Amino acid sequence: MKSSDQTSSVKEDLDEATGAITTPVYMTTAFAFPKGEKYRYSREANPTIDELNKKVAELEGAPTAVSFSSGMGAISTVSLSLLKPGSRVLVHGDMFARTLNFFRGFLARFGVNVVVSEPGTPSFLERLESEKYDLAFFESVSNPLLRVMDVREICSAAADRGTLTVVDATFATPINQRPLEYGASVSLHSASKYIAGHNDVIAGVAAGRSDIMDEVDRLRRSLGTSLDPHAAYMVIRGMKTLKLRMDAVNSNALSVARFLEAHPKVKRVYYPGLSSHVDHDIARKVLKGFGGVVSFEVEGGQKEALDVASRLRLIVTAQTLGGVNSVISHPASMTHRSLSREERVRLGISDSLLRLSVGIEGAEDLIADLDQALSSI
Repeated sequence: MKSSDQTSSVKEDLDEATGAITTPVYMTTAFAFPKGEKYRYSREANPTIDELNKKVAELEGAPTAVSFSSGMGAISTVSLSLLKPGSRVLVHGDMFARTLNFFRGFLARFGVNVVVSEPGTPSFLERLESEKYDLAFFESVSNPLLRVMDVREICSAAADRGTLTVVDATFATPINQRPLEYGASVSLHSASKYIAGHNDVIAGVAAGRSDIMDEVDRLRRSLGTSLDPHAAYMVIRGMKTLKLRMDAVNSNALSVARFLEAHPKVKRVYYPGLSSHVDHDIARKVLKGFGGVVSFEVEGGQKEALDVASRLRLIVTAQTLGGVNSVISHPASMTHRSLSREERVRLGISDSLLRLSVGIEGAEDLIADLDQALSSI
């Protein structure tokens, strides 16, 4: 795996007004003039959110960061700030369905030319090397099949043709990868996932070049995709344990993936830390850790997959990931239910596929839970 001298620690600044050792929550709609002129109105700026932005920028190695009311708020605001009618954007089919629908459904209606790279068509990198796009948007580790994109090669090819690159690095986190180091224009996350890490807040963050992020921030103020100060505080609190949590889930997920790969009731395991994964060599090159998500197909179909999920005792069935507790979902009926069955089949998302977000519980406990559930089908 890639080595790096990046820091994974973020300093907690003392509050200048009071000396508080944790960031205060400034729950106010507005700030009195003249002293409060810097912030004016909390939809536009807020001290708690400013502190989160600073910490995200430090983690990403970026000059500037902006926070949003959700991960989709980050995706939509960043994309709308970089695209206009007539723009060409390249995305890939194996990604979070809501993101794909935003590009294909929403942006396409407003005159943006959206090209989707899918299996059986020229690859994402091949398209970038041969065609001109205004923007390339991709997940560095895809959801739910965990394809690992060669961020360095993609960003290099894009730069050669003057294409901006936005990387959704939610699955990797800044602990396992910092896309800006590879030349990405913007790195963004659903901070509801690993960055906050406790399944108790909805938020999004993005970091990148100052000229881009300044425009993104201006549009955020107009669209109203602003983060609530208390949610910002919750994200800051979660970030303090990000390195510890990612070390734990990196280790646990690899153990779980190896167990699943050897289980007779499992047809296939998708995890970039396994040598059997199609992108294992790329993962070793661009990731410091292989992440906490393991996807796998069980013997049978949708009924058997849902039976396994329902029989789990420690692992919770829910449509989320990235928290301290392990959570499992069925993409075909949950995260990717908005895609037609034909689309899912074309993308490789089978009815027997389960997506497991491995938490920080004991690996042996997770394996025992999975074993008893799988053995029942």
